[in-house]
Amino acid sequence: MFVRIVKMSFEPEHIDTFLHNFNQKKDQIRQFNGCKFLELYRDKNNTNVFFTYSYWDSETDLEAYRHSDLFKDVWSKTKPLFNTKPEAWSVDKLVSLK
Repeated sequence: MFVRIVKMSFEPEHIDTFLHNFNQKKDQIRQFNGCKFLELYRDKNNTNVFFTYSYWDSETDLEAYRHSDLFKDVWSKTKPLFNTKPEAWSVDKLVSLK
């Protein structure tokens, strides 16, 4: 399993549209084969910056999602709202304390 972190920055006037679109699709994304966890974060100081944080069983599962109709639909509605290029990281969790 690995973690996928995506940083997205939006034009302020597009934030409500992004949140509406995310809320409509979040359950479908979470239920996609191989996705085990999904969260959305918002920066406290720069409120037009958001992060998705998701756990995936394998890179194959993430790639299947990224080539799916679901992703194409989500991305086609999200991409025009950005005010800068998004950034993404795939990381291995080394330590988790609860």
